[in-house]
Amino acid sequence: MATIPIRISCASPTSRSILSPTSRFLSPSFTPFGVHARSTGSFSLSSKNSETECPVPQEQQPINEYHSLSTSFPFSWAAGDAVEYASRLFATGASFALLVGLPVAWAQAEEPVKRVLCAASSGLFVVTLAVVRMYLGWAYVGNRLLSATVEYEETGWYDGQIWVKTAEVLARDRLLGSFSVKPVLSRLKITLVSLATSLLVCAVILVNIDGDQNLTSKEPGVRVVPGVYNDESARLFEPDAFCGEPDLQ
Repeated sequence: MATIPIRISCASPTSRSILSPTSRFLSPSFTPFGVHARSTGSFSLSSKNSETECPVPQEQQPINEYHSLSTSFPFSWAAGDAVEYASRLFATGASFALLVGLPVAWAQAEEPVKRVLCAASSGLFVVTLAVVRMYLGWAYVGNRLLSATVEYEETGWYDGQIWVKTAEVLARDRLLGSFSVKPVLSRLKITLVSLATSLLVCAVILVNIDGDQNLTSKEPGVRVVPGVYNDESARLFEPDAFCGEPDLQ
């Protein structure tokens, strides 16, 4: 009885159809879900998400406002070293007191103590204004960092918008505000209290000096109000008003 040899081929059409999708996935030209990789290795999908997550313009984002404020004049003084911060404030106050306050006080006051106190008060007042300006700027940025929403303007004042921060952005901003902005605000508050106390002391001393000068004359029968009234000068202009009174001499 004759036998018929039968050959079985391993590469059947069914196996080709099953294996062909796998080869497509393994090919380097295949890109899943339509995500196209750039030549730089970054994906366009992630860049689109990063752009659409925060619609606030770059210059109005709280973290960028913080970086801009920490490097601008004179707000960067408060964020620097404590010794450098105090020396700059002292140099500012001393320069204004010597160049502006002292010449004006020299022309207005006669006593050396009063001249010095007026010049010092002018320097303290200018430094106080500078510290108040720094405090307002840092407080504004700190509030925007700690807030859960951001108010911004797209093109002008008439199209204000409000953006709610994501959890990641809110955690980052509050961490920055708590550990970077709050210490600066505490330093500025202490500075303002010290400057206000110094100004109050200078004012009290000046009032006491003026009070001592405004006392009436020790001579009996002589009425004197410095800069306003004096019996001797009044007798020259209105002699009829002093009829019957003895002469001052």
